[in-house]
Amino acid sequence: MKHLQIITLCLFLTTGASAQNFPDSTIILLQQEIKALKSADKRLDDELASQKKQLQIFSENVNAELETNKANIQTISDSLGVKIAATEQNAQTKIAGVTESVGKKSLFAGIGGIVLLLLSITLFFWLYRRQKSNSADIIKQLEKTKSSIDEKLVVEFAKNAEALQSLVGALRATPLPNGAQPSEIDHSLALKLSDEITLIERNISLMDANTKGLKQLNRSIGKLKDNLAANGYEIPELLRKPYNEGMKAIITNTIQDENLEKGVELITKIVKPQVNYKDVMIQAAQIEVSIG
Repeated sequence: MKHLQIITLCLFLTTGASAQNFPDSTIILLQQEIKALKSADKRLDDELASQKKQLQIFSENVNAELETNKANIQTISDSLGVKIAATEQNAQTKIAGVTESVGKKSLFAGIGGIVLLLLSITLFFWLYRRQKSNSADIIKQLEKTKSSIDEKLVVEFAKNAEALQSLVGALRATPLPNGAQPSEIDHSLALKLSDEITLIERNISLMDANTKGLKQLNRSIGKLKDNLAANGYEIPELLRKPYNEGMKAIITNTIQDENLEKGVELITKIVKPQVNYKDVMIQAAQIEVSIG
């Protein structure tokens, strides 16, 4: 608008100052141009006013929309807050429920474990007692069986002892040459009797002292030894005696025995007895030695 006025003023001055220099047609043309410019300026002002109004309406609409959006955002925020709070409360409720459920399950599991442990202990002791009772019954039955076997063996050994007594009688009836040396005499019968006596003694040493008939058998064995002694034969008692290297005996086996003191050597089995005739050894013992 200001530009238009300046241009108009310049034209007016120019026209007024030197109008005499321009023809009338030129002046008319300039006036028409000025009129046209004024019309254009008016249209421009109207258009600017219209755009300003539209801009104001647009600004008001934007502000209204912003307020609406702000209200919507607040509403959504409030809704989300309520939902978040509800969700949090629901989660806390679920967590509390899960915690309570886990607590109950843990409690039930603990109680179940204790009950299972008690049942296991009860079952263990019941099985232990039953096994112990069964073991006692088995041991008792074995002892009974062994006692029965021992009694039968005692009967058989008693018969053997009677037969050996008759052999001792035959030995006594055998005449010996006058002045004969021990090495010149046939000792085979006496050695046979000694071996049989030792075998019987080895077997009855494993029997219970209360075995039926055992005392009578021991007396019979004692008589056999006495009859041998009457004929000049002696069987030294070596069983459970300490062993030393100076002994004239043959060791058939050695056994480590933790129950013996270290360094102790004990004769624990007579395989063949030592037999002396008139204080002269005619048969070396064969023994088994246990070493501590």
